[in-house]
Amino acid sequence: MGKILEINGPLVKLELPETVLGEQVRVGRLGLVGEVIGRDGNTALAQLYEDTAGLRPGEEAHGLGWPLSVELGPGLLGAIFDGVQRPLQAVWEQSGDRMARGVAVPSLPRDKRWRFVPEPSRRAGAMLSGGDILGTVQETESILHRIMVPPLLHGELLELAPEGDYTIEEAIGRMRLVEGKNSGQIEKLQLFHRWPVRTPRPFRQRDHAVAPLITGQRILDTFYPLLKGGKAAIPGPFGAGKTMLQQQIARWCNAEIVIYVGCGERGNELTDVLEFMPELKDPHTGRPLMERTLLVANTSNMPVVAREASVYVGITLAEYFRDQGLDVVMVADSTSRWAEALREVAGRLGQMPVEEGYPAYLGSRLAAFYERAGRVETLSGGHGSVTLIGAVSPPGGDFSEPVTSHTKEIIQTFWALSKELADARHYPSVDWLESFSGYIGSAAKWWAENVDPNWEAARAEALDLLAASEELQRIVNLVGVEALSSEQRWTLEAAGLIKEGLLQQSAIDEIDSFASPEKQYALLAAMLEIFHQGMKLVKLGAPARRLIQMPLMTQARRWKSQHTSEDIAALKVKIAAIPSDFEKMMLEYEQTA
Repeated sequence: MGKILEINGPLVKLELPETVLGEQVRVGRLGLVGEVIGRDGNTALAQLYEDTAGLRPGEEAHGLGWPLSVELGPGLLGAIFDGVQRPLQAVWEQSGDRMARGVAVPSLPRDKRWRFVPEPSRRAGAMLSGGDILGTVQETESILHRIMVPPLLHGELLELAPEGDYTIEEAIGRMRLVEGKNSGQIEKLQLFHRWPVRTPRPFRQRDHAVAPLITGQRILDTFYPLLKGGKAAIPGPFGAGKTMLQQQIARWCNAEIVIYVGCGERGNELTDVLEFMPELKDPHTGRPLMERTLLVANTSNMPVVAREASVYVGITLAEYFRDQGLDVVMVADSTSRWAEALREVAGRLGQMPVEEGYPAYLGSRLAAFYERAGRVETLSGGHGSVTLIGAVSPPGGDFSEPVTSHTKEIIQTFWALSKELADARHYPSVDWLESFSGYIGSAAKWWAENVDPNWEAARAEALDLLAASEELQRIVNLVGVEALSSEQRWTLEAAGLIKEGLLQQSAIDEIDSFASPEKQYALLAAMLEIFHQGMKLVKLGAPARRLIQMPLMTQARRWKSQHTSEDIAALKVKIAAIPSDFEKMMLEYEQTA
């Protein structure tokens, strides 16, 4: 036990002799939750995750004996937590619409009973280590939750409960520890365990990412792919469509678990997400999407220190499902707001500011956070992955500001959003000149084996066309389209066809919202075939103006919303007819001439 000595916003100096760095504390008559971040003799400096208004020196404080941790077990999926893993539904039931301070609500429901099915191979006397599977719980219709031995335990299994219904606090087994200072101690096994959020969960070894994360968004999958276990960033100014793109990824990606962390975003934006996500159907199973999703919500009007903690809560939950052998996608919206929380706390601590007031350790904190992504061999011998996608909100769309520039050095896939494209109603507004992916070589192997061996060459040719069109567009803006040759006009038109018929994608169109890899490549091949056939005729003397007026050019722009991902055969028939359409046009032109 101790008392408050001094209050400085979210930072509170305590007289607390027995506490240690990283320990959680409860402070004041309301029992506000915080974390010790500094020690000096008998005093401790704590950052509080709740508003300190009304707190007074002299009020009591005490340490809880453990670091900021999350509860990991059945009951996570479908839940909505705040930045320190308090379930918002339970908080609302206890305190109403206005979230009261100091509310102590367990993260996982204590009264709900789960059907536990023990692993048949587990027998008394077996030696178990952290990560070994004890049994399973069917948490939702979509997800089978594997109950694991907590990572740091190693010992002899004394007993394992039979199949039945248990709460998360009831014992499902006992084991005698054989290593460490607690050797010989009997440990109770439960359906859940705790893990400190700032400590990465252990694994056997890192593995090479081999398969792309299929999002169904053509400009992402076809042009700038991200592998399962990869790291990506979505930088963009206000209004460029970051949140909508993240929602599309969360809805359509082929990961088994989706974790959405709203970190410091505006309350109305996050409200839209919280209302929108529970209504969505999982396109892969037809079940509610929330059966494989969980949300961490920490809006900009919530305490700034809790915002800093929320991304660690989200990544720890992601690592837990990864350890079960699942592929997890975590979307952090946004890391800029998280960095602003670091800046505010650093300022109150009196630490030396560097670029734009951010602390000197901004780059290392970002790197340590993104480093927790990856595909790994788990402690139980399986394989799982955490794919990390961080949104960045640079002020004014300036990609040279510190958070964006540090992030760009760390990640391998960069989906840069353009305000100009968004203003032109081109969505997703991913800038094909600013964006890049470092996974092309690995992705090309997958596309060659599963879709078409020509994917890499077709992608490169399309990007060259888009780059050439940008140069030609500058000429047009200066002197007009009449200054271009027929070949240049056709190149400009073909690039426009790729932009409108392939890169633009409607999130509200039932057919166009998602495109399978097969459909994506078929559309890309169609656009390039039109370009090749037209260029042949232009070189034979046909005017580009006549080619541009062909009905095919309008029809091709509509194919993306006319053919579903299961209707590729009909689309390929149209692609096969492209050469004859151009031959027919050439005959008509020669007769007219």
